[in-house]
Amino acid sequence: MQAVKARKTRTCRDKRTHHTGGMSSNTEAASKGMSGRKIGYVRVSDEDQSEDLQMDALGGPGCDIIYRDHGVSGAKTARPGLDQMMADLRAGDTLNVWKLDRLGRSTIHLLSILEELREQGVHFHAITQGIDTSTAVGRMIFGQLAVFAEYERSLISERTKAGMKAAKARGVHVGRPRSYRKSAGRAKMSKA
Repeated sequence: MQAVKARKTRTCRDKRTHHTGGMSSNTEAASKGMSGRKIGYVRVSDEDQSEDLQMDALGGPGCDIIYRDHGVSGAKTARPGLDQMMADLRAGDTLNVWKLDRLGRSTIHLLSILEELREQGVHFHAITQGIDTSTAVGRMIFGQLAVFAEYERSLISERTKAGMKAAKARGVHVGRPRSYRKSAGRAKMSKA
C-alpha cells in the first residue's frame, strides 16, 4: 500500500496555463462553497502492470492524495491501500477512481463501499463512466447499481438454495459438518 501525495502544481495538457490540481487548500474550497479533499485510488492486479494510465486520469480532478494497491487482485478482501483510504476519508471528501472495477470486487462489494461512502458523507467519482454522486444523475446511477446488486444477491441465494436441494436429494449432508464427538457419543448412547 502506498499513499502518494499528489503534486500541488500541475501543468495543463495544453501547456499554456498553469494551475493547482483542483483546489489548492481546504480553505480555498470552503470560500467557494465546497469542502473536502479530492482523494484518488489506483489499483493494478499484476506487479508488471503500470499505474500510469490511472494516475494520468486522476490528474484531471487534481487529487490531493492518491492511495495505491499495486499488484493486488480485486478479488482479494484485504487491500492495504483501499483499507487505509477508507479509514482516512472524511465527510466532504470526493473519492476519484479511473473505473468502477478498480474499486470493488463485485457489484455487491462495490455497492457496499459506495454505501459506506454515502453514510460518511463522501462523494464518489468514476472518471471514465462519468458517475459523480455529487450530481442528481450520479445519485440516480448509484440507485441503479443498488438495484443490480440486490438482483445479484437474489440470484446467488437462489443458486445456493437450488444447489443445497440437489445435494440433499443425492443424500449429501448439507450444513455444518457433524462433530466427531457428538456423532460418537450418539452411537454409544444408541448401543446402551
